[in-house]
Order: sequence, then structure tokens, then C-alpha cells
Amino acid sequence: MTKLPGTPFRIGLLGTGPWAERTHAPALAAHPDVELSGVWGRRPEAAGALAAAYGTKAFEDVDALFEASDAVALALPPDVQAPLAARAAAAGCHVILDKPVTTSAETARALADAVTGAGVASVVFCTLRFAPPTARWIEEQAAAGGWFLGEAHWLGALFSPDADSAYAASPWRREKGGLWDVGPHVLSVFLPLLGDVTSVSCVAGRADTRHLTLRHASGASSTATLTLSAPQAASEAALSVHGERGKAVMPYWDGALDAFQAAVDALLEAARTGRPHPCDVRFGARLTEILAAAEAAATAGAELGTGPGAEPGSEVVAAM
Repeated sequence: MTKLPGTPFRIGLLGTGPWAERTHAPALAAHPDVELSGVWGRRPEAAGALAAAYGTKAFEDVDALFEASDAVALALPPDVQAPLAARAAAAGCHVILDKPVTTSAETARALADAVTGAGVASVVFCTLRFAPPTARWIEEQAAAGGWFLGEAHWLGALFSPDADSAYAASPWRREKGGLWDVGPHVLSVFLPLLGDVTSVSCVAGRADTRHLTLRHASGASSTATLTLSAPQAASEAALSVHGERGKAVMPYWDGALDAFQAAVDALLEAARTGRPHPCDVRFGARLTEILAAAEAAATAGAELGTGPGAEPGSEVVAAM
């Protein structure tokens, strides 16, 4: 049975890594309409420490946490997150998922079916859609319309030798790279401004760098360069759109705490009204489908090769 939100709204936390510790836990604990109902993690000692820091209970049994919660927030690797989110939904819990929801298109579609079939509300925490400065900008540009081109550079320095970040130790980020870690951020902005993606081409660059070219249902096109391996001095996160009114540049945003609290507000609203949020699990599944197509295109391009003797202008495009 789907759980109706009360006051306070009980939200359990799944995950104990840096993202859970620095964003999810403090944002949930500080939210005026939320009770942090408990913490579960794959490392019980870490769950115990995080729960103690915020005056709540650590759960060794994840199903017991579902029973004690109206909703859960997941701060887990994507392919660990998906089955647990489906399990939470089946227990009647509303869900806040992290991006990407998973890295398999098939699994993403199955997750979306499971969550929506359970009748629970869902929000995928795409930071730019909830951080106040960028959320306002996206809403304004979507209302303005008339965009024909988008450009994005998300050059993270997570894996740069001169960088020092707790997230660099993340095995899934090491495996999947910038395409899957920062790609969802870029797509979460391009889709509401330019329309759904109809085809994608992707070229692999140095290390985990990926260059995407996207065609959109509106007739617009966009490009995105994504990496976690840029030199520290070259790191940036920049996105712009071009159209009838000229060029619009996405503003800077500061941190994720306010953004996550706004995502919690969105979940509360969706749970109370029954109206899906634009960044729900189906939107998250669509992001995974696009990224999986890009990954396949990059892999096929690598197999074709671009050295001496390769066909000039070779391109692999995945139709969506």
C-alpha cells in the first residue's frame, strides 16, 4: 500500500558514502517537514556512524527501514540503487533516486515500470533541475523557447593527478567515467529546453572524455563534452543555448544542499497530489536510455577505428 505523507514525513536514507554524508543526511536532517527515519548501508559500521551523527537509528535490515519510512532517499551506485528502489516502491515507499538511476536501459525501463506500477511518487535528483539559480534559469529558457543549438562542457577534474576529492575513490565512477556521472546533468537541462533526443553520436577522447552530438525532437541540435579527467586548471561546468533571442548562459550554482531540499519538497508535493514530477523515474530512465546509446556509439566508433586507412568521416549514430 502506498504510504500517505504525514507531518513529519519519514524519509530513510540508503547509502553511507561521501554523497550521503555531505548532502543527503544533512539536508534531510535540516528539512522542517522531514524526519530522518534511519540509515541503511552496505557497511553496517558506516551506517551506525552516520545515523549517530544525526540522532537516528541504523538499520541492518533494509526492509525494516522501508517499514519505518514513508519514503527513502538513495545515495548508492546506480546498479545497486535500481533493485533497492524497486523493492522500496513495492513496500509502498516513495523514492528519491540519484542520477543515473542505473546504467542499463533495460533495467531502467523495468525500474520505471516497477515504481510507477506501485503507485508511489518518485524524484530523480538531477542537481541543476533543483538548485535555485539553475532551476529558475531552466524554467525561464523553457518558457522563452526558440532555441536551435545547445553547447555544454563539463570538464571535471575528479581523476586529475592534482585533484583531491573523496569521490575519486568511487568504483562506479572509475568504471563509467564522465559520460555517466556528469552526462545526466547536461541532459537534464537540454531535454526540457530542446526536446527529447532522437539520435546521438559519440566519440571517445582521452581517458574518459566523450564528445556527444545530439539531435532533438524540436529540430534543434546540441553538443556536449564530458570528462572527469581534465586538469584541475581546465575544469569547468558550462552550458549555453542559442536561439531567436541570442545566447543564454546557465548561471553558477553553489553546492547541493539547497538543491536536495528542493528535491525533497518536490517529492512531498508529488506524494500529496499524485501528480508526477517532471524529473520522475521515467525521466531518469530516459536519461539512461540516451546515455546507453551514446556509450554503444562510442564503443562502436572505437571498434571501427580512426587511424590511417579508416574511412574519412566515419560516424556511428544511434537512433533513439
